[in-house]
Amino acid sequence: MIGRRLNYGIVLFVLGIVSLLNIFASEEPFEITPDEALTIGVADRFGRTALHTDVIEAQIVEGTWKAPHSGDTAVMADGSERQWETLKPNDEGDFFMQGRRGGYLYFNVDSTQKRIMVLKAKGHSFVYVNGELRMGDIYNNGRVELPILLKKGANDFLFRSGRGGLQWKLVEPKGPVSFNDLDWTLPDVITGETIDTWGAVMISNASEKPLKEHWIRVQLNGFNNTETKAPYIIPLSVRKVGFQIQGTAPQEPGEIEGTLELIAKKDCGEEILGHIDFQLKVVEPGANYRRTFNSCIDGSVQYYAVNPMIPLEGSNHQPALFFSLHGAGVEAINQANAYSHKTWGTLVAPTNRRPYGFDWEDWGRMDALEVLKIAKEQFNIDPDRVYLTGHSMGGHGAWSLGAIFPDQWAAIGPCAGWISFSSYGGGRRSERENEPESGIAEIMRRASIVYDTMSVSRNYADSGIYIHHGAADRTVPVSQAQRMAEHLSVFHHDFRLHEQPGAGHWWDEDDEPGAACVDWAPMFDFFSRRVIPAKDMVRDVTFVTVNPGVSAWSHWIGVISQIEPLKPSEVNLRWDTWKRRFSGTTSNVKCLAFSVDHMTPDGAIEFVLDGTKSVQVLYPTSEKIVYLLHLDDEWRPAGKPSLLMKGPRRYGPFKEAFQHRMQFVYGTQGTEEENAWAFAKARYDAEQFWYRGNGSIDVIPDIEFDPDRDKDRAVIVYGNADTNTAWKHLLTTSPVQIERGKILLGAKVLEGGDLCGLFLQPRPGSDTACVAVIGGTGAKGMRLSDRLLVIRSGTGFPDCLILGPEMLMTNEEVTPGLSGVRAAGFFGDDWSVANGVFEFH
Repeated sequence: MIGRRLNYGIVLFVLGIVSLLNIFASEEPFEITPDEALTIGVADRFGRTALHTDVIEAQIVEGTWKAPHSGDTAVMADGSERQWETLKPNDEGDFFMQGRRGGYLYFNVDSTQKRIMVLKAKGHSFVYVNGELRMGDIYNNGRVELPILLKKGANDFLFRSGRGGLQWKLVEPKGPVSFNDLDWTLPDVITGETIDTWGAVMISNASEKPLKEHWIRVQLNGFNNTETKAPYIIPLSVRKVGFQIQGTAPQEPGEIEGTLELIAKKDCGEEILGHIDFQLKVVEPGANYRRTFNSCIDGSVQYYAVNPMIPLEGSNHQPALFFSLHGAGVEAINQANAYSHKTWGTLVAPTNRRPYGFDWEDWGRMDALEVLKIAKEQFNIDPDRVYLTGHSMGGHGAWSLGAIFPDQWAAIGPCAGWISFSSYGGGRRSERENEPESGIAEIMRRASIVYDTMSVSRNYADSGIYIHHGAADRTVPVSQAQRMAEHLSVFHHDFRLHEQPGAGHWWDEDDEPGAACVDWAPMFDFFSRRVIPAKDMVRDVTFVTVNPGVSAWSHWIGVISQIEPLKPSEVNLRWDTWKRRFSGTTSNVKCLAFSVDHMTPDGAIEFVLDGTKSVQVLYPTSEKIVYLLHLDDEWRPAGKPSLLMKGPRRYGPFKEAFQHRMQFVYGTQGTEEENAWAFAKARYDAEQFWYRGNGSIDVIPDIEFDPDRDKDRAVIVYGNADTNTAWKHLLTTSPVQIERGKILLGAKVLEGGDLCGLFLQPRPGSDTACVAVIGGTGAKGMRLSDRLLVIRSGTGFPDCLILGPEMLMTNEEVTPGLSGVRAAGFFGDDWSVANGVFEFH
């Protein structure tokens, strides 16, 4: 008996040792690295467009996609067959699809248990993890580390390849909640200055519960300890979060060491969930530096770079502003560093939200306007001496912003700039340009017209233009500059074209400070001789806009609404000072606004427009604006248009809803499949906006949405009237209703459980914000919306777009996917379908 007890004790002892060894072994980080993939090239058609084709996506939408095996085939939209093949990584661990950019790579990961892991990957456009779409790292910057949930058993990873090889692995998270040090936004501080500013850091929520009541505590040597309440963070996600920095900088340049703590506050006290060290750079007065601000687009922390003016002794004039836009892949601070200090102006470089960002279109354009406003106030800028320049992608930005906002610049200087996406950047233009488009194709073209620089190029007449380009540029051909110079020569009388002999895309051949390809002395001399005229000095205005919601004003004239939405609207007007008369012609203008604060208030004002009879209006006594409405082929005096109508503050199309500190609200009242889609799609779109636009989006379930709070915030609703409870608060009066199995579009009813719908409407109770919907009539239709390129520059979506799954499998020669559009159009000025312009398939 004693022997048996001893043997039993030995067994227990051995089991105990094994158990301890297992515990110690489990402390080693668990990691999964793939060693084999299946790949397939896809003969789809995609690009910088709203529509695309993709046979693999078609299977996913239909719900028929299955994990492939080597040798399996897939039939492409063009009828050809492609085969899944085995692929091994190269010596660097890259899975490289030679000649197959845009193909797919499939991996299977078998897990012995349900567990949360972190996906570290780069080189891919996106990935489906067990059917859920997650953001990729197309620019290979290594920032994408996403918490994911592995189920017990087989797990599917379907990657879309990007620009090069794919690397990925799965690692254990640092903890349920943690900081991530891969993506900071931090200001620089100047010696001795007192600051109250912001930084931002990534937080990973590697748990299945949302983070709600948590704070970020900043401990910074020599500064105040501050606590900033962190926003709501949904489960299994990452978010870039802002924190406040307050204090006085030291008197010597260098670095300040600091620590962030993530704190959960509870009734019984506080719990520290994580911490991370960081540094602030301290620079001397006169050095280049970064400044941060809270963006009105999404509430995120952004930065701009400053190259300060160093005035000559005794100088006391207001500084000019040189607004410089960076190229693709360039940080704004490096853009500022490419210039020498100027004695007569300050150079400010906005960020475009990221080094690649949005090509100075869409939210990149909005970022530039935010920074322009801040810079004018921050540096006490001479309002008559504001100059716009930029290089490469930033040269395109100079062409674009220079045309869209013509009265903001005394002169512009595009350096090595491309004109439009259609001429350089991957956008598609109809191959039958001489044939007028009609129907749905015309609606889709109009939705993209804001990206066509040439459509508003007549506006350049307001500004001096210095075009600067390397004659041997192989990145952006000099033909872009030559084409624009030829176009300008027809109507413009104040432009220069300089082609630097033998120079490439980036060059610096002189010994002066600054890089000559951007800091070109003759261009700055050209700037110095030009100013923005005061309003009362402007006698003639030619102004073109394609969207009053983007650009409505030039000097004293405003285009408030259009006869045909998103077609060019043009005014050619003259102001006769002593006659107190405005006269001229208009095209595609429904409502005009005349700012008259530059006039004396005595007497009537006369308007003679488009050859119609003269209109007399008394000088306004309150708002110094006169409104005229074009009705029945004549112009009539009108009151101020209702802010409930379409106008400069809110006009569409669809993507214009994505601003005003937008929040994403996903539905939770549908089927399990519908709810899972809504959560995953809202998370994916937020991840896209973070990756592409340094964004920080509030993503919340519908049960957390309070319709009475923040009524001027835009809301993006994911789901439909049956699955998202926010619908009843925001969209009950909408002329578009998406329900299970059908879409009501005005008087039309579109039936089917596989329809996808996108549209926007004004938010009830707000004069500025919109509600946008991304949804479908069922799970299939919802999945069809997953990869529409909404969060990307240069892709035009109309006010309303209804799609069927046939989009993904059509093979039209000119516009792939067009036959999948069931309806598309623009709402009327009253946001109705009945008074709008719609086409149906």
